[in-house]
Amino acid sequence: MFKHILVPLDGSKLAEAVLPTARFFAEKFGAAIMLFHAIEQDARGMIHGERHLADPREADAYLTTLATQLASPAVQVIKHVHTVKQADVARCIIEHCDEYAVDLVVLCAHGNGGWRDRLVGNIAQQVAARGAVPVLFVNPEKTASGRAYACEKILLPLDGTPQHEPALPVATQVARATGAALRLVTVVPTTSTLSAERAGAGMLLPNAMTEILELAQRGAVEYLQATLKKLASEQVAATAEVARGDIAPAILDAIQRASADLVVLATHGRTSLDAFWAGSVTPRVLGQSPAPVLLVRMTTEEAAR
Repeated sequence: MFKHILVPLDGSKLAEAVLPTARFFAEKFGAAIMLFHAIEQDARGMIHGERHLADPREADAYLTTLATQLASPAVQVIKHVHTVKQADVARCIIEHCDEYAVDLVVLCAHGNGGWRDRLVGNIAQQVAARGAVPVLFVNPEKTASGRAYACEKILLPLDGTPQHEPALPVATQVARATGAALRLVTVVPTTSTLSAERAGAGMLLPNAMTEILELAQRGAVEYLQATLKKLASEQVAATAEVARGDIAPAILDAIQRASADLVVLATHGRTSLDAFWAGSVTPRVLGQSPAPVLLVRMTTEEAAR
């Protein structure tokens, strides 16, 4: 499934925090890792309190050192410095995904200010919108630097609709490759956690909305039971639960209770950054998840349903 993993690095220790996770998946899938650095146009002198790599020779030496440390008999590590100065680093990463047949991008997801805007916003949105490459985000604030990563428990949020089903086969394949247990969760809102649009209808017809939500819960149970049966027929160990409440906090709570090592989320592939984030639980989960989050892009047809 994952055979070519791209790891963009800027020279900072924060970005390097993704390396143990990238190495783990490379070992499990027999994948090669490409350490990548793009020379940025008008680059700032410092990034995250460290000197920003702006010289190609310095960047190449930096990636060479990391590649030597990361490589093993089980993992091939190559490096590439894109020396033509780039005003749009995100676009450069996307183009290299196409050029090198990349099937997984592993990125640092730092949660404060501009770094989040650049990586969790711009890069994730563009990769999701323009290509089918899954993006794995690792939050360095939740990851001990250099600590070995292992994926033993996977949380997969589903809502019972075809739009989010692309995440199911990905999570299943990761579970098979890693031997991880798969935990499915579907969140059904309560009357107090409905979206603004649906809350208005709930205020006008509270009894009817309560009944609708109860029906939704029963439907979620049936959907998860059918999904578990299908997974069992494929010899994939899985459990499931229906949670109630606000979707993002419920997912974050499920991550904690399951002690999940990985979260797999389906996300819309849209060209507008506002559309990508609007009404989505994705940025809320990305910003607070203690586990790495694997974003799987929906196809245009699935997103339009």
